[in-house]
Amino acid sequence: MITTEAWVLPRGPGDGTPGELRLERISFEEPSDDEVLVEPLYGCWEGNMTHALERSPVDVCRQRGEAGIVLGNAGVVRILHAGRSVRGLREGDLCGLASGVDWDPAGYPKTILGYDAPGTSGVLAKRLKLRPEQLFLLPPATRHSLPQWAAFTIRYVTAWDNWQVAHGAWQLQMKHMAQRPVHVWSWGGGVGLGELLLAREAGLQATMICGSDRRIALCERLGLQTLDRRRYDGLAYDDARFAGDLAYRRRYMQAELAFLDDVRQRTDGAGVSIFIDNIGASVYRATLNALARQGVIATSGWKTGLQLAVNRGRECIARHIHVYTHGSRNSLEASVHAERAGWLPPLDEPAWPWDRIPELAARYGRGEVDTYFPVFEVNPP
Repeated sequence: MITTEAWVLPRGPGDGTPGELRLERISFEEPSDDEVLVEPLYGCWEGNMTHALERSPVDVCRQRGEAGIVLGNAGVVRILHAGRSVRGLREGDLCGLASGVDWDPAGYPKTILGYDAPGTSGVLAKRLKLRPEQLFLLPPATRHSLPQWAAFTIRYVTAWDNWQVAHGAWQLQMKHMAQRPVHVWSWGGGVGLGELLLAREAGLQATMICGSDRRIALCERLGLQTLDRRRYDGLAYDDARFAGDLAYRRRYMQAELAFLDDVRQRTDGAGVSIFIDNIGASVYRATLNALARQGVIATSGWKTGLQLAVNRGRECIARHIHVYTHGSRNSLEASVHAERAGWLPPLDEPAWPWDRIPELAARYGRGEVDTYFPVFEVNPP
């Protein structure tokens, strides 16, 4: 048996009470011939980790039927031992997590390591064992930092996959309009940032909607256009309040109209061609109203709001395409492009130390972490 230190999320009482990380010693069996033993070096705090702590939208511990779980599906690891049957990986190799565990026949992940895949541990452990297909080798002698690669492994890999589908969907309908300006917008977030930078690489007009001076400054340094979301105070849609609260409805409509006026000005009246919306219900109405004809709305997950209402007739007439993706099957392809093009997360603050990870978790859950990529240390080299 191998014993190691880990931050563990224990199973709760089943009443939705949020959980807290506990520092524990955990044990697991030594790797088999087709597994590898690794030490995580850096990880990146992801939204799904906060969802697990909040036990919303599901209680992952109860879903997995386990007394406690070790979270963390974004990170960089060093291989300590490779089983005899493992090919292409050896001791000392640096790898990123390709965090799928259960794949469909096309190779797309259905469950995720260190989250909803039963029996798996994530990078909030000092040691863990993995299967080779859950890793991809970092480019040899990479010119980018390991914390950048840790942040890359979920947000940018997801962005790569989502962007390929969303941009392809736009081109499918609009390839005969090659000279038309293509406007790509996002409601913030690390995945959205990755997609906007890919859009800019493709020569498209990329705009990030930001909620802080720090994020605005970062995006502008990266060559993106920006809008300050604080201009639209009240732009948070709630269907029940909209129907029954006149003061709320007036405030919301004022905010939405101001937003749509900026959309018209920025796009010469055409609307947004591809809108990256990973927030969901609170901005969904505004997103749809901002879309151009033949526009694409693309998401790879929701921060809030799982259930959405859509007018099918309106969307059909406007020829809108709704793109939904989960994870990626192209981690290696994305990493090759990242190394060549320098398409990696821009880190604007130091990594959080191991012993402050619960503080990071609490502050992230309260919306007090302003960086797009909150990286933390596990076994820093």
